[in-house]
Amino acid sequence: MKLILVATGIGLVIGLFGTPLLIRLLKARGYAQAIRDSSDGYPAPAHEAKRGTPSMGGLVIVAGTLLGYVGGHVYTWRGPTASGLCVLFLMTGLAAVGFADDYIKIFKQRSTGLRARTKLFGQAIVSLTFAVLVLHYPDNQGLSPATQAVSFVRDSPVVLPVGLFLLWCYLMVAAASNGVNLTDGLDGLATGASAMVCGAYVVIGVWQFRNACAEGVAPHCYITRDPLDLAVLAAALTGACFGFLWWNASPAQIFMGDTGSLALGGAIAGLAITSRTELLLILLGGLFVVITLSVVLQVASFKLTGRRVFLMAPLQHHFELRGWGEVTIVIRFWIIAGLCVGLGLGIFYAEWVSGGPL
Repeated sequence: MKLILVATGIGLVIGLFGTPLLIRLLKARGYAQAIRDSSDGYPAPAHEAKRGTPSMGGLVIVAGTLLGYVGGHVYTWRGPTASGLCVLFLMTGLAAVGFADDYIKIFKQRSTGLRARTKLFGQAIVSLTFAVLVLHYPDNQGLSPATQAVSFVRDSPVVLPVGLFLLWCYLMVAAASNGVNLTDGLDGLATGASAMVCGAYVVIGVWQFRNACAEGVAPHCYITRDPLDLAVLAAALTGACFGFLWWNASPAQIFMGDTGSLALGGAIAGLAITSRTELLLILLGGLFVVITLSVVLQVASFKLTGRRVFLMAPLQHHFELRGWGEVTIVIRFWIIAGLCVGLGLGIFYAEWVSGGPL
């Protein structure tokens, strides 16, 4: 597993030592994100102390992941795989969309960034291109990076037509990237939760590699094109997140911005699609699901009844307005994220032990 260790180490080093360099560069140019003062007429949590904190820190996470992935392959003289490259394309493509959003926030000082339609259009272009790519490039066994079957911990008998598969990929990528984006509201919250989910995909990738279907198909084996390479990518991403978290933890010296949150969400969705664990991601990323649902409930309730369910959405800001300290919220939400990851991995392992679908 030298490949995974090297990828993790490089990602960690880039995140740990590259972030302060980016902080100094951004501060020297005065690149700081605008702070939202209110939400629909309601006062936002007191984040005035965060004003002037540089953003676009996601650039370090993306760089750490790319260099960790490439460095691991150079060290072991292994070539990249189609699965890994497709996920990297998805991650960097969404990072570009997020960068455009951050650019507007910083240079135009408009805290809302890109308009929702523009951002969704950018996400659609990148995710649909990814969806097309993963159905191509079969290996010598005829396996492509993804299949049109809906998966839980492996492919199910439900196979989607190409059109529905493209839509399914778009919905997964949009949900994951926006879920991480909505979670990124408190210092270190999204970074720590994302590191846990990416760490889970290191475990899943290694387990699938160790139990791959070398000959024939058995209930205990996995038919995944490049599980080890996906584990390497997830390891580089995990290392980069932990390195960045050193500087992003409260009080944050830099924010990841949409550059980081969209890239992380896209990478996580890409790992789920290519590892055949699409529906399992709902459990592994349970914190992102809960926070996204809080926004959906808030918007739906206000439009239908004129009343709000929470003092403010996303959910973490509701607890801020209830008087909870930021660090307390982050740690407790990390606990929830860890429990969700543990539940997801437990179900993944239980399915393998049982020898088939649960």
